[in-house]
Amino acid sequence: MPEQLAAECARVAGLVGDEAEAWDLAGELPEKILDELGARGLLCAQVPATYGGLGFSSRDNGELTAFTGSLCSSLRSVMTSQGMAAWTVQRLGDAAQRRHFLPRLTAGARAAVGFSEPGAGSDLSTMDTEIRLDGDSVVLDGQKVWMTAAAYADLLVIVGRFGADGAAVVVPRTAPGVTVEPVADPLGCRAAGHADVRLDQVRLPVDHLLGGGGQPLSLLVTTALAYGRMSVAWGCAGIVRACRDAAVRHARGRVQFGVPLAEHQLVARHLAELLVAEQIATRACEHASDCWDRGSPEQVVATVLAKHVSAARAAEAASTAVQVLASAGARDGHVVARAHRDAKLMELIEGSTEICQLILAGHALATVS
Repeated sequence: MPEQLAAECARVAGLVGDEAEAWDLAGELPEKILDELGARGLLCAQVPATYGGLGFSSRDNGELTAFTGSLCSSLRSVMTSQGMAAWTVQRLGDAAQRRHFLPRLTAGARAAVGFSEPGAGSDLSTMDTEIRLDGDSVVLDGQKVWMTAAAYADLLVIVGRFGADGAAVVVPRTAPGVTVEPVADPLGCRAAGHADVRLDQVRLPVDHLLGGGGQPLSLLVTTALAYGRMSVAWGCAGIVRACRDAAVRHARGRVQFGVPLAEHQLVARHLAELLVAEQIATRACEHASDCWDRGSPEQVVATVLAKHVSAARAAEAASTAVQVLASAGARDGHVVARAHRDAKLMELIEGSTEICQLILAGHALATVS
């Protein structure tokens, strides 16, 4: 592990400590933790040093994401949202917008990205949020649901319709007409700040409209979701690692019928499955990140594959870990209980299992003559 990456992982570990369970039960992350991580650029570590970021490669940022995910999936979710927002600005914003917004995101301002709506989830082509120009202003009307980290955000990157095309706008949370309503009692990642956002005649200077607007809606969605899928994939690898470690420690120390659980063959099989799941998820993520870092044409499908594989392995690993720990892991807030809930959400966000399968099936059909 590169020296800087190791140092930043140690920093995250020191900040999280053993507090993840308490954060999950409270449904909230401490502002001081988010402030410190944000001020060091750790919430979007892949942003280039030119804009005050750490300039991590996709591979190093992935390992940081996995490590954070192994400790607290809610904190990792905030990291994913911040990274998505920064990536969207970096890819869609013009030079002036990148110079304006990215240093804010690497210096501590927090951000979230809004796609899903009450009537638009997997099929984002049906979104109704309207973005339009009015003189030297851009005006937004609509509603977004389940915006991860929106409850903590200073800036909201909103994607919507812009005439016949699409657009993304950076919206200050304090702008008149913006209402943020936290989602009550989410199934997983309870402290990730999920919120619904209403936009009622929100009027902003036109320079908040990334790249001038008018991009194909599919391009806007794909741009942000690509980063989100990569981040979620690595986060899921972290969930699997946490489940593996918890199950191994329990099986090694718990004695039943006169021997440690790990010496019972059926339990040992579970431990083997957890090791295999961790290796599969990690290798899929490494391959996808290497494609990102090389600029490989395989990047898109590799990212979808990594997200699909890692989310499925995380859900399976969490179930297996709960089985190994039994009542010891059945307490709300326990690492494997959190993993069991958190991993299920990972099969839904940034492209559900079924959407990923359709994309991968399309790739198979296109590559076999």
